[in-house]
Amino acid sequence: MKSHAKVVVIGGGVVGCSVLFHLARHGWTDVVLLERDELTSGSTWHAAGGMHTINGDPNVAKLQKYTINLYKEIEELSGQATGVHLTGGVLLAATEARLDWLRGVVAKGRYLGIELEEISPSEAAELMPLLDPKQFVGAVRNKEDGHLDPSGVTHAYAKAARKLGAEVERFTKVEDIVRRPDGLWRVITNKGEVVAEHVVNAGGLWAREVGRMVGLELPVLAMEHMYLITEDMPEVAAWNAKTGTEIIHAVDFDGELYLRQERGGMLMGTYEKANKPWSEFQTPWNFGHELLAPDIDRIAPSLEVGFRHFPAFQNTGIKQIINGPFTFAPDGNPLVGPVRGLPGFWVACGVMAGFSQGGGVGLALSNWMIEGDPGADIWAMDVARYGDWATMAYTNAKVRENYSRRFSIRFPNEELPAGRPLKTTPVYDLLSAKGAQWGVAYGLEVPLWYAPEGVKDEFSWRRSSDFTQLAKEVATVRDGVGLSEISSFAKYEVTGEGAAAWLDRMLACKLPKPGRMTLAPMLKHDGRLIGDFTLANLGSEGWFLAGSGIAEQYHMRWFEKHLPDDGSVRIDALGQKLTGLSIAGPKARDVLAKATRSDVSNAAFPFMAIGRMDIGMASCLVGRVSYTGEIGRAHV
Repeated sequence: MKSHAKVVVIGGGVVGCSVLFHLARHGWTDVVLLERDELTSGSTWHAAGGMHTINGDPNVAKLQKYTINLYKEIEELSGQATGVHLTGGVLLAATEARLDWLRGVVAKGRYLGIELEEISPSEAAELMPLLDPKQFVGAVRNKEDGHLDPSGVTHAYAKAARKLGAEVERFTKVEDIVRRPDGLWRVITNKGEVVAEHVVNAGGLWAREVGRMVGLELPVLAMEHMYLITEDMPEVAAWNAKTGTEIIHAVDFDGELYLRQERGGMLMGTYEKANKPWSEFQTPWNFGHELLAPDIDRIAPSLEVGFRHFPAFQNTGIKQIINGPFTFAPDGNPLVGPVRGLPGFWVACGVMAGFSQGGGVGLALSNWMIEGDPGADIWAMDVARYGDWATMAYTNAKVRENYSRRFSIRFPNEELPAGRPLKTTPVYDLLSAKGAQWGVAYGLEVPLWYAPEGVKDEFSWRRSSDFTQLAKEVATVRDGVGLSEISSFAKYEVTGEGAAAWLDRMLACKLPKPGRMTLAPMLKHDGRLIGDFTLANLGSEGWFLAGSGIAEQYHMRWFEKHLPDDGSVRIDALGQKLTGLSIAGPKARDVLAKATRSDVSNAAFPFMAIGRMDIGMASCLVGRVSYTGEIGRAHV
């Protein structure tokens, strides 16, 4: 085993091997992958092996399409068969609401270059003969669905990476990771140590344990996941003989099922409501090619629906039930990217759909490491979307909720309840008493609208129950004055003798004079927008920045990366140290004037002015800025 490398990738599942391949393909060949056992040990080997392009986030869907198209390349380069069966598939709707959702998927497919077609239940039955068309109201055909050999794909990535100059060390268990004073990383194993510029945590089931070696608690949790394989079915044999093709994939969203052919029978998997976490606090290092005990009672409700929707299953036996753990992040998307405060430490974990997303994750991470940018908007996968507020208990609650809703519709503006409220502001109870209906941003409860007594959120693809009430709120602000809470904005304090020069370099704006604010875009080196702030000059107090709350960790990672080494600039994220309120509307000045002794006339306090003033008994930082087009004030 080499003693030095540019990159050490930890974890020999499909994701780690994909990262290794992509780094080598992009020219970084001084890279080594460390795997504590055989490749695929963990979640990869027992995966159902399905692959699909559909994802709720269009940018993730693009990466899934890239992943599927990549398999031919790695098979040719490596000489390793990947076992890809591009059968196509049908997405099934048993309700009108689900059919509306599928129509939205078709529309997204048009601009993503994914070929999707809405078809009738009878047309779906002609393509997938095991389904009962009477159970469905519509369907969508996807020609790019399929399945593969999990082991074959993983070894193809590894062999292709080796041919490009990368190295793979099996049976090499990472026991500790230590950062040296010079910024390099010591990766300590049972066979010695490797010193590296970069370390990638692709530890899969052990991602938490690897993260803890550097003081990082990642928000991932493993869940037990079951699928069954039937005995040979005559219906399958008849279709294969008649058409010369396999039975295509099917996703029955309302039945919470996915199906595909497996040899002479069928594979049926489910994301059951009565789900079960596995090894909630620590993953045993000696776990490898074992399976978990099946629990058919837990998935029985889903199987009952499946046997009704696909009647042929009623006449066949179950040959095997596979139960194995997979890791999930709280929202079900991967955790990818550089970790704030740990230069050179990267993550690629929580990738539950590894054979749909693994190639895209490897591409994005290698781009990020080599070029300084992932090459696409992958915010939905960025590890920075979570902060230290994503505790183990929160992660457990949200992962269980997400797993149980894997095939459920999330309607526009629908807020999910698990793990909430986690963070609240001092005005939470007061606004709740006024009927506030809450959303969440970066773990913080955020009021969305106010419901009169007897009215509650009801969601659909059409107008929800908030529509009439929101119209009244808009009219109130347009004709009078309204108040909203703005605590969810990220708030930063920038100080130091070099603060002005640093801000002038970081932000694409002219710095405001003392007591003034300005809009301040932040651009990357290629000129693309990565932040949109309000910048205020507080004179001797320093500078104040306000921006997107959900991007606080993302922006602090960027800010800290670009701070000068001489200590002349300090930036602090203020978080919940400040509570923010905003009043807006033509009568906003009248309200403010009654609450303060300060002069808030237009002459004394013009647009984009900011300053300290007492509001009631509280000392506040008050800025005059509007997000509504009317006279507005923001107070923090």
